[in-house]
Amino acid sequence: MVRVTETADDPKPARDRPHPLLGEGTRELLAVILLSITAVVTAWTGFQASKWGGAMSIAFSEASSSRITAARLEADANRRLTVQTGLFTQWLQAYQAEDDQLTAFLQTRFPEPLATAFPVWVASRPLIDPDAAATPFDLPEYAIPELAEAKAADARADRKFQQGLRNNQRGDDYTVLTIGFAAVLFFGALSGRMRSTTAQWTMLGVGGVGFLVLAAVLLSFPKLV
Repeated sequence: MVRVTETADDPKPARDRPHPLLGEGTRELLAVILLSITAVVTAWTGFQASKWGGAMSIAFSEASSSRITAARLEADANRRLTVQTGLFTQWLQAYQAEDDQLTAFLQTRFPEPLATAFPVWVASRPLIDPDAAATPFDLPEYAIPELAEAKAADARADRKFQQGLRNNQRGDDYTVLTIGFAAVLFFGALSGRMRSTTAQWTMLGVGGVGFLVLAAVLLSFPKLV
């Protein structure tokens, strides 16, 4: 009876040989590709976080500037209203005193927009018609340009402030993505440190799935160049 002995050169049974597509070389190649792409994308997300942070600072600065402009314009409008209210009060006093010379003198020197609103107010016969405006300042014809500009500047400041908040949130979103891609780098590098083949492929798989999910989220984010 002849006994067949195995030698070192004998091939292993098919069930003991690893799949050619799942060998060590394939895993290392995939790990290198994953790490390389992730490193570039991580740098990109960090760059975007920095850009959005800069955009946030600019928006907040513009909001502050517009707020200062609105305050200045509103102060100018209030000063003009105070002066014109004083002139109109003097006119009323002269009118009640039946000083026609003083009333004519003041009326011809009314500045805008009081000069425009005053004739409309007089034509409405405020002493007779109870529905007439009490003063020219209550008419739509009395419109101080600085006051309208102040409101516009204030609204612009609100828009810029909200834009700054959005930019801040976008910068935070990119920072979170940077941390996520750093975790992908961790799993990709850890896959080469595992002794078990199963553990190696598991770490690489976790990193790969994480990269795909984060990449999909990255594509949905607005970007600054």
